[in-house]
Amino acid sequence: MALTRIEGSPGAPWELPLQGSLDRIVVESELLADNPLGDPEIRPLWVYRPPGVDRDHPRALPSVYVIQGYFGQVDMWLRRDPFEPNMIERIDAMFSEGDCPDGIIVFVDAWTSYGGSQYLNSSATGRYQDYLCDEVVPFVDASYPTDPSRDQRGIAGKSSGGYGAMVVPMMRPDVFGALASHAGDALFECCYLADFRQAARELRDRFSGSYDVFFEELRATDHFDLDRHAGPLEVYGYAACYSPDPERPGKARLPFDPETGRIVDEVWESWLELDPVRMAPRRADALRSLRRIHLEAGKSDEYYLDLGARALSRELEKLGVEHTFELFEGKHGGIAYRYPRAIRELLLALDG
Repeated sequence: MALTRIEGSPGAPWELPLQGSLDRIVVESELLADNPLGDPEIRPLWVYRPPGVDRDHPRALPSVYVIQGYFGQVDMWLRRDPFEPNMIERIDAMFSEGDCPDGIIVFVDAWTSYGGSQYLNSSATGRYQDYLCDEVVPFVDASYPTDPSRDQRGIAGKSSGGYGAMVVPMMRPDVFGALASHAGDALFECCYLADFRQAARELRDRFSGSYDVFFEELRATDHFDLDRHAGPLEVYGYAACYSPDPERPGKARLPFDPETGRIVDEVWESWLELDPVRMAPRRADALRSLRRIHLEAGKSDEYYLDLGARALSRELEKLGVEHTFELFEGKHGGIAYRYPRAIRELLLALDG
């Protein structure tokens, strides 16, 4: 028997041919140049166009920007779980079925060497919110058939991406007019406090109680051990976003004493200032201006982000902000199947 070479795609389950088009672009950012961590200013930017939508499409279309969770980078959207399509294939199938308005879907990379940026500007990581709002959005509007109005532009994400999807429209309502958050970081005392005590123990037992020792090992290792490295790095990375050290670019002020786990009240307060639940009353007008707000989380979310979503929903109710809120059977992971339906709801609101 002889093996025969076949041209083209192997097809399912390895690769589902797209009906639309995915443009994998490389861009260079002025705003990320010389960032405190020395992370690349050259970034991937992916733009999906539905079937039949070319760059010279005759009608200006709404757009939705999709942002990732912590430790996420844009090429991970191609990751395939067993017996499931990947994210790009899910989006393509949604448009191909014909019951979703056309729209441009933009996948943004905001990775840092601490793992993420929370889509905020920080003296410890860089100007990632400005990168998104003031560089990526204008670039897409100039390159694709998008409507440049904020009322035709939405943002969606999960976990840290869900956090960004909530707070970026609050902070930059001139840019985004709708949002969808899947298990976004919110109600910080529920989702973060337990991480501080765990990080303190891990630093004590594995890294001589020192983040300097931790980062020295991390730089030297050729294997990122999730069990050993992810917890301390994620906590420090959040601190770099929420409480950067103004006197040490690239460094963070910790909201807890790494020796005892005791909360450092002043630093913790700076975190709470950026909690979506606490931000909402101060940003009520921005929230009321949005055309669509959708919040959701799994009932068994391991980080208790279902409680955070509920708390924000209650706050929005007090403020008279229209929104939808949904709890579903699920945990923090394994919920990618929910992303396309939320994007569809944004497009329906933005296209109206």
